[in-house]
Amino acid sequence: MTRSCNGRDRGFTLVEVMVALAIVAIALPALMFGLYQQLDATAYLRDKSQAQTVALNKLEEVRIFSKATGNVLRGRESGATELGDRQWYWWIESTPTQAPQFYRLAISVGLDEETPDNTLHTLVAFFHADLQTDQVEGGSGG
Repeated sequence: MTRSCNGRDRGFTLVEVMVALAIVAIALPALMFGLYQQLDATAYLRDKSQAQTVALNKLEEVRIFSKATGNVLRGRESGATELGDRQWYWWIESTPTQAPQFYRLAISVGLDEETPDNTLHTLVAFFHADLQTDQVEGGSGG
């Protein structure tokens, strides 16, 4: 506050205070909305990253199973797994391709068991049906 020539204190008028409050009232919700969008985007990226990890883990399980049994998964399979203290639902669909003995494997992962169409991540891989395991010939190793 400053003193004017006539000795009276000069301050903000009621109109100036009301305009300042109106500006804050408009800016604050916009700022909060932006912050909430950032938080939602971060949570979505975290979920998507974890869903990708679940899909990669299932792909490795299928590869190990295929190598162990000598068979490629055919048809559909679904289940649930836990990662990051959350329950993740996965759906695997194996379909033959136009290439002989090749199968397309689609692994979809989501958070809701009831809506498999609303997945966070889908991983696609291809398998050859002729899975031969490498035989190690026994010898006297010493």
